Amino acid sequence: MTAEETTGTAAARAAEGLGAEDGGGAGAAAAAAAFAELYGEQPAGLWAAPGRVNLIGEHTDYNDGFVMPLALPHTTVAAARRRDDGVLRLHSGDAGPRLVELDVNSIDPLAVGGDRGGWAAYPAGVVWALRRTVPAFADFGGADIHYESTVPTGAGLSSSAALEVSTALALSDLHGLGLDPVRLAKVSQHAENDFVGVPSGIMDQMASACCTAGHVLHLDTRDLTERAVPFDLAAEGLTLLVVDTQVKHALGDGEYAQRRAGCEAAARALGVPALRDVPYAELDAALARLTDPAVRPFVRHVVTEDRRVEECIALLDAGRTRDIGPVLLAGHASLRDDFRVSCPELDVVVESSVAVGALGARMTGGGFGGSAIVLVETDAAEAVAKAVESAFTAADFRPPRVFPAVPGAGARRLR
Repeated sequence: MTAEETTGTAAARAAEGLGAEDGGGAGAAAAAAAFAELYGEQPAGLWAAPGRVNLIGEHTDYNDGFVMPLALPHTTVAAARRRDDGVLRLHSGDAGPRLVELDVNSIDPLAVGGDRGGWAAYPAGVVWALRRTVPAFADFGGADIHYESTVPTGAGLSSSAALEVSTALALSDLHGLGLDPVRLAKVSQHAENDFVGVPSGIMDQMASACCTAGHVLHLDTRDLTERAVPFDLAAEGLTLLVVDTQVKHALGDGEYAQRRAGCEAAARALGVPALRDVPYAELDAALARLTDPAVRPFVRHVVTEDRRVEECIALLDAGRTRDIGPVLLAGHASLRDDFRVSCPELDVVVESSVAVGALGARMTGGGFGGSAIVLVETDAAEAVAKAVESAFTAADFRPPRVFPAVPGAGARRLR
């Protein structure tokens, strides 16, 4: 994608699939048409759940800390209908022609018809989690579901959460469960943690289920207290670019779990329930008490990252959006140097964008690839996008995908 496309009009972005696109338009129509062709009749309904970017607060959610995600307009749309014969059929427009068919009574983490670890494990895990936690769903008779998605996979934009939450919402509506957004998020996290085997926190699922258009979500991941904070960048002459490095990441490869385990070990060593409970003012003393030098950088990152979330909230509440730029940069340095989850491509995005005037930038998501965000004056967005693309070319990296992050709505029924 070119810089000109990145900074074009909202209508042009929508035409490229980067604006408020699939929530009720082409994505929904495509999902309904594909469902009818695949299963021989129209779906009972269509449901959408978005991907997300995280403004600040990385690797804090599984430490009971604070996060600030916003939903993207990119969504996963689920077209679905009920069955009563105990069969769950799953199909994705992104996964080729194969239809995954499962016996609902045989769905467990160790037997998913060979699909554990594949895309179908996520919706199958949602069925498993619902049957375990919602008594009214215990007699689930099956379903036919087809998915269409514009959320890039492996880009750190929570494609898995969008898949989980859209499934949970569809099944909740089809079976009259009436699950609220927080419950949908909890069920989806249960599926990802305990069925798929990725030890993620709840931020991604909460963002997909609970975000509000035009806002960021200030979330306390301990008690799930949430507040929608206005984030109208266009009104301030600002743009938040997402740069998908095209470096695919996989959170189940052990690196993510290793860092979570290190954080939990450090919390035990410090005698606190979670690293969120280490006061920022007492950080140096806490680090001095740790005997394992390998976990000290993890502690430093989590405690200072929680502080950065608080700084960003204070700045946004004061109407000083431009001033969050240095906070984003400090967050990237911490993720790069202390948590060690960046990669050369992500570092190049930050360095090259700031060199031509970006207000701030950092990697977003779990790391080891994926995406970065860049806060820019709208008038400078084209120049920044070009600078990043040129830097990738000079480094012989795969061309990045660059697009504006417009805060979108959380999960909803389309029809």
